[in-house]
Amino acid sequence: MGVIQGDQMVLNIGPQHPSTHGVLRLEVMTDGEIVSRITPHLGYLHRCFEKHSENVTYEQVIPFTDRCDYLASMNSNFGYVVAMEELMDIKVCERVEYVRVIMAELNRIASHLLGVGAYGLDVGAFTPFVHMLRDRERILDIFEYTCGARLLYNYMWVGGVSHDLPKDFKKICFKFLDYFEPKIDEYNQLLTYNKIFVERTADVGVLPADVAISYGVSGTNLRASGVKWDVRKEEPYSIYDRFDFDIPIGEAKFGTLGDCFDRYWVRILEMRESIKIVRQALKEIPEGDIFETMPKKIRPPKGSIYRRTESPRGDLGYYIESDGSPVPTRVKMRSPAFTALSCLDEISQGWMMSDVLCILGSLDIVLGEIDR
Repeated sequence: MGVIQGDQMVLNIGPQHPSTHGVLRLEVMTDGEIVSRITPHLGYLHRCFEKHSENVTYEQVIPFTDRCDYLASMNSNFGYVVAMEELMDIKVCERVEYVRVIMAELNRIASHLLGVGAYGLDVGAFTPFVHMLRDRERILDIFEYTCGARLLYNYMWVGGVSHDLPKDFKKICFKFLDYFEPKIDEYNQLLTYNKIFVERTADVGVLPADVAISYGVSGTNLRASGVKWDVRKEEPYSIYDRFDFDIPIGEAKFGTLGDCFDRYWVRILEMRESIKIVRQALKEIPEGDIFETMPKKIRPPKGSIYRRTESPRGDLGYYIESDGSPVPTRVKMRSPAFTALSCLDEISQGWMMSDVLCILGSLDIVLGEIDR
């Protein structure tokens, strides 16, 4: 932490604090209200995901991935099964690809809704949070209708998915999209252009592009700094190269490029792009047997694979090492939330205590993924 000099003191925020977005302790060195250094303390949510994976079969790892980024379990499943299928040289059927993309993008919207809603709550706006939570529940209703679960799905399996879409899924999903798209304008009226919200977030916690890259920051936090990088476009996986969608980046709308407002704004814009992807996928989805390409035994050849996908929090990577047995030798997860948290100290120095919570909320971290 360093030597305390003069009038400096050390304060703890968390691990039981609603604004730390999980079980996180921040050791903050301050001089009055001005922050000079922040040391995050992790491990309160550590569940040994990577060590567990060395003692269960490949298919039994999937429910553990759910519990890492528990706000985007579909995307965590997606990354793991894509890596496994590449390791085993499995080409899944077309219907499965479309189903996975639909579910992943719906989960991206659900994750962003909670992210920006809770962020509004961090700076004192309660009403938008209630509205966004209401609309997130509608997505969870769709997930529950499809696979029976609302939060931890175990839905994407190696070579397929656990349940096919219900017969009236298209109708229900289009109805939700038609309802939800105009709601984004409502969020903008409630929160985005709120004078107090703009003053709390614009020009605060600026993350320059070079600093973001040096810390390995990815996803919306990197794009908010003006870097147009998205794994779905740069290293397309599944069938993302078939869809027409844009990659929103920071616009310095009310302040400096890469500030807290830009990180919020990119998530709002990204929800519109996910809607576009889901609409296209629903229109083009073919018929087929979702179990057609699912292997009876999951026993990959000896070797290793590293594959990354674009989760709502950024570049989610899985390194899997196989010795030819049904149990992995090593499973390593690359957490985008971990790299986002690592830059907190640098972009918070010189700001006030109240701004620190604003900066932390704008990074949209999930402690289940950081601690693993």
